[in-house]
Amino acid sequence: MNSLPERKALLVRVGIDSSYGGWNAPVNPGTLEFAYVPIPEDHKHKQIRPGYQSSYHTFEDSCKRFEAAFPETLLKRYAHLDPDFEYLTYGDENKKGEQIRELVEDDIFAFYAGLRPPKSHSSSLVYALIGLYVVDKVVAAADVPRRDWHKNAHTRRVFDNTDVIVFGKVGLSGRLKRCVPIGERRDGAYRVKKDLLHIWGGLSAKNGYIQRSARLPHICNPTAFYEWLNKQNIALLARNT
Repeated sequence: MNSLPERKALLVRVGIDSSYGGWNAPVNPGTLEFAYVPIPEDHKHKQIRPGYQSSYHTFEDSCKRFEAAFPETLLKRYAHLDPDFEYLTYGDENKKGEQIRELVEDDIFAFYAGLRPPKSHSSSLVYALIGLYVVDKVVAAADVPRRDWHKNAHTRRVFDNTDVIVFGKVGLSGRLKRCVPIGERRDGAYRVKKDLLHIWGGLSAKNGYIQRSARLPHICNPTAFYEWLNKQNIALLARNT
């Protein structure tokens, strides 16, 4: 990672959890290795194009090295693979899509998830960064050519004019090789740790709130955040598992 000009930085919650899929992907709290498991597709929402479905079997295999039993119910569903770290894409729609349309080259997406340690460890979730994109371009899903529809969940299904796709810069974007814990339980909710809020210059969400919300919170000092993450010296991987 290299220094960037002052830009916007959004903190984006992704991955399966109790609200979307009824499960949390596993993490090893000692090594901070983790499995990325996306949320399920909502078939009632938008139809997936035939031949573009994403199976959960790949993610089941990636969870085998953890003390976690993969839910059989997920294997009967399709995954909403978003972000897709293999292609360095992320899609969204509606109000969040409107936020994303405002981004420009070199803006930052910081992806985080609520991960579950094995039963032999703490029962508390680990809220941690799992990926980073430095924006290459932002395009409407309708402007993505058919040959690239396979690269994101929002073009693998029938999209409308609210769907927007982000492409991350190669070499500066990817899934983190190990996660970076950022959350703590405070004032009745999971929030960004106070020391990190200070380093990042704050968060637009009140008191560092990082549970799911209608709008994506932005990091108030993107340069400070990027420099802090750079110091963690974590490899970025262009793959999902």
